Amino acid sequence: MDAVCDLVPAVKPQIAMYEQFGIPGLMAYYKTIRYCREKGLIIIGDVKRGDIGSTSAAYARGHLGDADALDVDFATVNPYLGTDGIKPFIDVCNARDKGIFVLVKTSNPSSGEFQDVLTREGRPVYELVGQKVNEWGALSMEGKYSNVGAVVGATYPEQGRLLRQQMPHTFILAPGYGAQGATGRDLSYFFDEDGLGAIVNSSRGIIAAWQKDSYSRFGEAGFAEAARAAASDMIEDLRGAIAER
Repeated sequence: MDAVCDLVPAVKPQIAMYEQFGIPGLMAYYKTIRYCREKGLIIIGDVKRGDIGSTSAAYARGHLGDADALDVDFATVNPYLGTDGIKPFIDVCNARDKGIFVLVKTSNPSSGEFQDVLTREGRPVYELVGQKVNEWGALSMEGKYSNVGAVVGATYPEQGRLLRQQMPHTFILAPGYGAQGATGRDLSYFFDEDGLGAIVNSSRGIIAAWQKDSYSRFGEAGFAEAARAAASDMIEDLRGAIAER
């Protein structure tokens, strides 16, 4: 974070990597969030929570509620349970000026097993979820974008282009850049006409950049310098792709 905090707007800690170590891991997650906050970064808690009613509200308060909780700026959520699972998060977001990213079309290869299945209307499920994200976003609009965002994998550029058109007021969180194979060209239409509206996620491509041939000159001891170089190259790749579209 020290190496890239002046280059990037946001970080996305994955809570599972902390939870596997039990209570000490959650304490480390809490410290990570606090350190991100000190650096002035937007924090996206990658927690993928999904439940209904009071349980969903408890998840929302725990991750987005207040400074005594985990207190991230955005949380990723699973829409499989429908509006009953999303509305409690929206209520907390509106009260606390926070946001969520709803899983719409994820970057993993098997996502199509469910997300690409056609509905009775002949539309894939991910389009239906995108439509709901647009509707849920209307409950929390302030300015051009709502605080209900969408997760759309960078590994599916055509679907991303369609979903950007379908969700004009939605921030798109796009995982899959770098280690999963996506490039800036794949992502150019995830952004709006002003080159805004998308947050592109690269995890291993930056954290483990020193392991790649192109950054191996830094060595393991120079992992932070390698991460900064990878982040800078990513930014230039994205800017170039947006300018060329």
